[in-house]
Amino acid sequence: MYLSLFLTFLRIGAFTVGGGYAMLPLIEREAVGRKWMSREEFVDLLAVAQAMPGIFAVNIAIFIGYRLKKTAGSMVCCLAAVLPSFLMILAIALFFTQVKDNVWVSKMFRGIRPAVVALIAVPCLSAARTVGISRQTAVIPVAAALLIWAVGISPVYIVLSAAAGGWLYFRLKGRL
Repeated sequence: MYLSLFLTFLRIGAFTVGGGYAMLPLIEREAVGRKWMSREEFVDLLAVAQAMPGIFAVNIAIFIGYRLKKTAGSMVCCLAAVLPSFLMILAIALFFTQVKDNVWVSKMFRGIRPAVVALIAVPCLSAARTVGISRQTAVIPVAAALLIWAVGISPVYIVLSAAAGGWLYFRLKGRL
């Protein structure tokens, strides 16, 4: 089981570009597909992993490893998730001065950008569908994103406003 966990997260870490959110579809496919957890448990895991400090994909790997094989499993999954990125950054650091002005390297990274955006968008839409976000309720996160991006409002104010709005809504509905 340890070898299976190690190889799974090693493969995910080695073949995804764009950080933790780009890894989500692969991690979800493995965790849910191998029956390590249900889809609903995976969505809950995403919420917990986002709330924790640290690297998002590593947090998920640690939680999955701990769920399956306790402390040793979490260490195996953490190492496997981090090792490919560490080795790639090490290789880039060794050869950076030789390739930093290379036209082909710049074009390659420009070509990767749309794929990374898609890899990030897919798990967001999938999680939204799982938790029951409809077109009507999607207005709130879209408006928040636009306020942050277009107007330049700090996300802190958005979160505080959302918390106050949620509290007021449930207070008026009589649920608090």
